[in-house]
Amino acid sequence: MGRSLTNTMINLGIQSACDEALYQLGLDIEELECLEEDAGLGNGGLGRLAACFLDSMATLRMAAYGYGIRYEYGIFAQKIRNGEQVEEPDDWLRFGNPWEKGRPEYMVPVNFYGRVEDTPQGKKWLDTQIVFAMPYDNPIPGYQNNVVNTMRLWSAKSPHNFNLKFFNDGDYIQAVLDRNYAENISRVLYPNDNFFEGKELRLKQEYFMVAATLQDIIRRFKSSKFGSKDQVRTSFDTFPDKVALQLNDTHPSLAIPELMRILIDIEGLTWANAWDICVRTCAYTNHTVLPEALERWPVSMLEHILPRHLQIIYEINHLHLQEVSKRWPGDCDRVRRMSLVEEHGEKRINMAHLCIVGAHAVNGVAAIHSEILKRDLFKDFYELSPEKFQNKTNGITPRRWLLLCNPALADVIAEKIGEEWAVHLEQLQKLKELTKDTGFVRAVQTAKQENKLRLAKQLEQDYGVSINPSSMFDIQVKRIHEYKRQLLNCLHIITMYNRIKANPGGTFVPRTVMIGGKAAPGYHTAKQIIRLICAVARVVNNDPIVGDKLKVIYLENYRVTLAEKIIPAADLSQQISTAGTEASGTGNMKFMLNGALTIGTLDGANIEMMEEMGRENIFIFGMTVEEVEELKRKGYNAHDYYNSIPELRQCIDQIQSGFFSPNNPDQFKDLVNILMNHDRFFLFADFESYLKAQDEVNELYQKPAEWTRKAIMNIASSGKFSSDRTIAEYGREIWGVEPCWEKLPAPHEPRETEEDAK
Repeated sequence: MGRSLTNTMINLGIQSACDEALYQLGLDIEELECLEEDAGLGNGGLGRLAACFLDSMATLRMAAYGYGIRYEYGIFAQKIRNGEQVEEPDDWLRFGNPWEKGRPEYMVPVNFYGRVEDTPQGKKWLDTQIVFAMPYDNPIPGYQNNVVNTMRLWSAKSPHNFNLKFFNDGDYIQAVLDRNYAENISRVLYPNDNFFEGKELRLKQEYFMVAATLQDIIRRFKSSKFGSKDQVRTSFDTFPDKVALQLNDTHPSLAIPELMRILIDIEGLTWANAWDICVRTCAYTNHTVLPEALERWPVSMLEHILPRHLQIIYEINHLHLQEVSKRWPGDCDRVRRMSLVEEHGEKRINMAHLCIVGAHAVNGVAAIHSEILKRDLFKDFYELSPEKFQNKTNGITPRRWLLLCNPALADVIAEKIGEEWAVHLEQLQKLKELTKDTGFVRAVQTAKQENKLRLAKQLEQDYGVSINPSSMFDIQVKRIHEYKRQLLNCLHIITMYNRIKANPGGTFVPRTVMIGGKAAPGYHTAKQIIRLICAVARVVNNDPIVGDKLKVIYLENYRVTLAEKIIPAADLSQQISTAGTEASGTGNMKFMLNGALTIGTLDGANIEMMEEMGRENIFIFGMTVEEVEELKRKGYNAHDYYNSIPELRQCIDQIQSGFFSPNNPDQFKDLVNILMNHDRFFLFADFESYLKAQDEVNELYQKPAEWTRKAIMNIASSGKFSSDRTIAEYGREIWGVEPCWEKLPAPHEPRETEEDAK
């Protein structure tokens, strides 16, 4: 979520009033803003997408709740020490959180372990261990429409009578200390992005969130007076009309068996009725096609922690496979592929399969990603239920990602087209006719230059590297992952360095390359990539021959608040994943909206960005998805590229020989080994194309007016990538809810009664 203060003031329309009031008190609002800790309760894009969605749902007047876990420790703080990542705990609640309000009156119990017993009344889950879920509510204000929605985060609390067996064995102190075990559930965020780690505590976190949330939703459904004469609603027939559950990836997939358990075991519905309600209520968003990221929980673990849920999953699977067999008689291989239970090796439950079967809609997050789901990852399921599959291209909130972070550019835009664009981003199209307006072009340039100067000053303070503010700010910020190919960027940096060294008197377009992002603490290769970038930076930044023609900075502790400073100052945005690996990307959209040009592959939302702005306004390089598939079929041999591309060979030899790590010449041997012998992401195959595109970037940067015209075309074409558009589509095509752009009356204004309306 990042910080809330500035965002809240902007959405409430009180920013200038607060600014002025504090100024009159002799205080500086920016100083105050800097004291707030980021709420970093998720990893990378998936968590940030949820935050943008909450902003848009409130702005479109949807009665929507965001549910999550109130982690005591969010995503770790990253320190770079001697060129490597060190993790520090993110103790974000140290001084309290002024935005939250604890709601002990809505505390609910969550069960674990135990056993299942058959009784005449049906199955009973008995002898469980109980943990309480305490809700904390955070306000989500819509943009100047007098709507405030709620984000409800659950915190684990030990039950009062936790282990009070000490009355018998006398170990009172130990019993009190043991309360910590229950409360560990919400202690810390697992810091993996696009990687599944099948740990018991993580499974408990997932169930804890789902079980608490469903109780909350059902309580609210039952006590709601709309459409029911009962004091308390008893029929669940209207549940899917009143409630929509969107599963953000498979992490809350246990909502499906949990809802079934509640409806059947507690509310006494038949299986058929419960299943119909479940499917009509749930919808699933897939966020990745990487096999190592898909959740596959061991059956043994589920059996131990959630025995009743495993039974329900088996029954769902049994009925599902009956349907598959009916449709494709005798196709045993298809039955095996489509089962929720994976039988080879340790038995596991494929949670994505559970979500597809238990939901009425399944969507990817960019057009190409949604196609890959249908053609490849979920092909069998698409053939079974094509009507379930949809696309919902991701978006970003223009409030935080333009109004808040880039007031200079926002003012330049508002001067020309008014202020409506903040909630109707498609209005930015009006800027297209202004690319010939020299005054406007200059104003956009000036805004960018101010942002660059401010960032340069900040970076010089933080890193002690002197930065040429007229150099091209070339930026890649995202989680560190092999598929995102920060290494390809690094190879380009080394190539630029080698070209300068080979021709010290030559003219070069000066660049400041910034790379930032966290590596999962257990992801050795990602941490090596950070080490290499830092090692290359040390050599480049301390070479007098290079001077200010090239500087390399590793941006420490990349997070929302740092993104808000960096993105407005970017000239070039690098979006260089291997085609077919980045589901959508959302950083790409933030750079586009803030007037950076993109160098990127035909992957994720880059493709749709290109379609919106025209291919001449983006630097596209590299293989297409089809060409990647073709290369896989014929077999990728890195050595062929190494032997035929001299600049590539020079880079690899330098890394290999210890040129960048003279004190430890073997330091990067394993990275070279990956690139040469088992590179799943084909860096060398895209190297030449990447270099050619980078040369085009340099050429254009020398023509500032033309560069800025293309930047304006980027800004003017970014309307589609508002999360308001995305959420309007979810509302209309999945949830059955219409978005609304009208303001509610302010609290002090009289509300229109039905009589007035008549």
